[in-house]
Amino acid sequence: MRLIKYITYTILIGLLSGCYSFKGISIPPEANTFYVKDFALRANNAPAQIDQLWSEALREKIRNESRLTYNEQTPDIEFEGSITTYSVQGTAPQEGNTVALNKLTIGVSVTYTNNAGTGSKDDEWTQNFSFFKDFDATLDLNSVEEGFIEEIFEQLTENVFNKAFTNW
Repeated sequence: MRLIKYITYTILIGLLSGCYSFKGISIPPEANTFYVKDFALRANNAPAQIDQLWSEALREKIRNESRLTYNEQTPDIEFEGSITTYSVQGTAPQEGNTVALNKLTIGVSVTYTNNAGTGSKDDEWTQNFSFFKDFDATLDLNSVEEGFIEEIFEQLTENVFNKAFTNW
């Protein structure tokens, strides 16, 4: 009797584990390839080549966390857009007309197109995403900028990926 229960539980666990993935990724079954067009740089005061860094960060995120393969010629899913915001603003005012913290904000506009889709409204969208990093106002931005950009891009790519490929 215990053996039958054990086998039944094992089979149920095996069947149910195939129905759920931890990341909740939901890529259309007909989609096998993706393409990330180089993003345009439309933000004032942004570092040179930040648009290329962003484009490559998004490509790497999709390559590493999905089953899709990169294809420039006839992609099933396409991403394009622009870097729209790059700003540093003082926050946390303190005595003497100074600030304790600065905030670096980066914003992107992303257009997603599912060329292998069903023709529904979910097959295409355009959305703005932004994220920021607060840092001590005494720090020289030039010395920490590269690391901050990487941190912000990590969150932005996660947000774009989730919008495109999850049902959350």
